[in-house]
Amino acid sequence: MSAPETTEVTTLKVHCDGGKGPLGHPRVYLNLGNDNQVECPYCGHLFKLKEGAKVSDAH
Repeated sequence: MSAPETTEVTTLKVHCDGGKGPLGHPRVYLNLGNDNQVECPYCGHLFKLKEGAKVSDAH
């Protein structure tokens, strides 16, 4: 089994659907939280805040 994929992001809120179309999983919305990273509970995909990213609370 391969290691879960990691994606650097520039927002504190992300979504994951497994990325495999109908073979993926239900779309879930995740918050990076205080650790500036979060792992998808379905597939283990890791989202990390990109170093130096400037985030805001604006939509």
